[in-house]
Amino acid sequence: MHDTTALLVELGAVILGLGLIGRAAGRIGLSPIPLYLLAGLAFGHGGLIPLKASEEFTMVGAEIGVILLLLLLGLEYSASELVTSLKAQYPSGAVDFVLNATPGAVAALILGWGPVGAVALAGVTWISSSGVIAKVMTDLGRLGNRETPVILGVLVMEDLAMAVYLPLLTAMLAGVSLAGGSLTLLIALGTVGFVLYLALRHGRLISRAVSSDNPEMLLLVVLGLTVLVAGLAQQLQVSAAVGAFLVGIALSGEVAEGARKLLTPLRDLFAAVFFVFFGLSTNPADIPPVLLPAAILAVVTALTKILTGWYAARRAGIGSRGRWRAGGTLVARGEFSIVIAGLAVATEPRIGPLATAYVLILVIVGPLTARWTQPLAEKIQAARGVKPGGPAVEAPPKAAPERRLGDHDELTPEPAGEARGD
Repeated sequence: MHDTTALLVELGAVILGLGLIGRAAGRIGLSPIPLYLLAGLAFGHGGLIPLKASEEFTMVGAEIGVILLLLLLGLEYSASELVTSLKAQYPSGAVDFVLNATPGAVAALILGWGPVGAVALAGVTWISSSGVIAKVMTDLGRLGNRETPVILGVLVMEDLAMAVYLPLLTAMLAGVSLAGGSLTLLIALGTVGFVLYLALRHGRLISRAVSSDNPEMLLLVVLGLTVLVAGLAQQLQVSAAVGAFLVGIALSGEVAEGARKLLTPLRDLFAAVFFVFFGLSTNPADIPPVLLPAAILAVVTALTKILTGWYAARRAGIGSRGRWRAGGTLVARGEFSIVIAGLAVATEPRIGPLATAYVLILVIVGPLTARWTQPLAEKIQAARGVKPGGPAVEAPPKAAPERRLGDHDELTPEPAGEARGD
């Protein structure tokens, strides 16, 4: 079969399969993400029927999927709201680092991987998946929940922390001098700071320059600008995801609203491709030998992430239900963990299979904890005689920005059965 013909056949089958999987998941009330991943495992390297012709296209589509997920998240915030949220939640970021990086570092030292392996595995267990979490919150209809700014604040702090962590890890893996590592770090920090400055000081001018009454022109300009900035950010040792997020917060008003409407279908398509590619790139035969240590690490760090979200939401004045929802939503690991493991695998080959198994467990469990942590916590509280829920404490203005992510009263019913209030 001709290469182009094989590409079209495989790509058409993948997209059709994703549509059928998504429809089936919707009927049983589950997020389709775990099913996308399992489908990728079934048809990837070592799977039932490996897909070869469309592998390169799928890899590029997966990168675009992550970029669009983070762009749409950024469009929910303005630059001033981002800064306000970060100022209010930096203690939560410190707690997040301590609770979730420590288990990975300790596990690596126990396994005898040394300091570099400890730093790498600490990053794998620390960083939640912004892409998975963005998709889960969209699927569950929680973008307007009162705890959502808290979740986004933690994710943004993690993503921005990658601008410091990744250059340092790269320098450690390469064994470069302190001066060389410091220069890379300064370039990364300078890039993030410069883009944030432009967004804060000149966001309106950027929005005005991008704005267009023609939907086609608006789509092309926003998408082109996002991909360009993401590529430049990655070239400067800042993640493409952070670059896309910063473009999102730089746009505001009618431009942001119009871009959200135009880009949402594209985001859904390429986000599904991202999750499938994650499964396609994993050989199922590598997973069983490391499944036990990966499962233990996954259980420990799922609990620490739930504690992180609960603490962060409590600091923001969110009620009990919102605290548990925030904690359960943060459990998933994904794209950054795989990037970190990919960097470290040349120095410590054993980190690859362990990180893959670990991420696969939590990327499947994450959507489930996002949905069921709050109901399960309420059942446990009821069994102990503790009244679940309760009125939400009034949140400080800095903890819950109001411009794009609406605040809802705890007593307000939600059509999909998810309480949005506290």
